[in-house]
Parts: sequence; structure tokens; C-alpha cells
Amino acid sequence: MSSTPLPVLTSLDDLTRTVADRQDLYVRWSRGPDPDLESASSADDLTGVRLPGLSATALGVEDWWGQRPPGLWIARRLYDYCHLPRLKDPRTRPWVLRGSEVGRGPDNEPLVVDVEPLAWVGDDVITEAVDLVERQPGHWGPLDRTGRR
Repeated sequence: MSSTPLPVLTSLDDLTRTVADRQDLYVRWSRGPDPDLESASSADDLTGVRLPGLSATALGVEDWWGQRPPGLWIARRLYDYCHLPRLKDPRTRPWVLRGSEVGRGPDNEPLVVDVEPLAWVGDDVITEAVDLVERQPGHWGPLDRTGRR
């Protein structure tokens, strides 16, 4: 776990207010800023290739989202990767960062550099995000690659 002292966002509303109209904020699922900033890059799980930045998920709400609730946008962004602590490492936690996008990874995810850790995303936020997404009328699931076909 990271020793970086960061505030903890405790609700989806807190995270939504933090993101507001910003396009330079991302969420990263990992053991935290300390090990990530030490390595300064991610690796492709399939090939082991080092990437030119940290893989992350953009939190900024796209213009085409219109007047839809920004909290739903952010909930979906969290929901996509909520399976990672179970699949990769139970110490994996989401944290919010400011960064500059330098490219795209093999899953088309943003790769970011000049990372500034901002906050941890609390467990209650993930619970809220999962509940909100699962109440939607369409079928959606996390981007979970368990090998089931």
C-alpha cells in the first residue's frame, strides 16, 4: 500500500465535484502512487512491453454526454475496472490523479505522465458506482477478462 498521504473521497458526489469540468483527471487502479511513481510506467500484461506512461481511465465527462448526470458517467468509469482487486491483487485500489496524456495503451487506455496524485477513491464510492450502474436499464458489465467465452 502506498504511504502517500492523500485525502479519501467518500462518496460518488465528492468524486463528481472533484472532476467537475476538468479533462486532466484520471483514475488508476493499483497499489498506489508510491510504487507507480517509482516505475513511472505500466507494462502490457499480455506481452510485458513497458509503456511510455501509466495506464489510467479518463474521468472527464465528454461533451457528447450532454445534460446526463455526470455521476453516472464517473460511476461507469469506475465500474469498468472494479474487478481488478479480485483478479490482480487485493491491495489494488483506485486513486485519482492529474496527468498529461502521452499516448494510448494496447487496450486503447490513456497513458499518462507528469502524474500528480490527488486522492484515494474510498470503498463506499465503488459501492455507490456499482449500485448506480447496475440499476440502469441496459446490460453492462465490467471489463473483466476471466477467459470465459
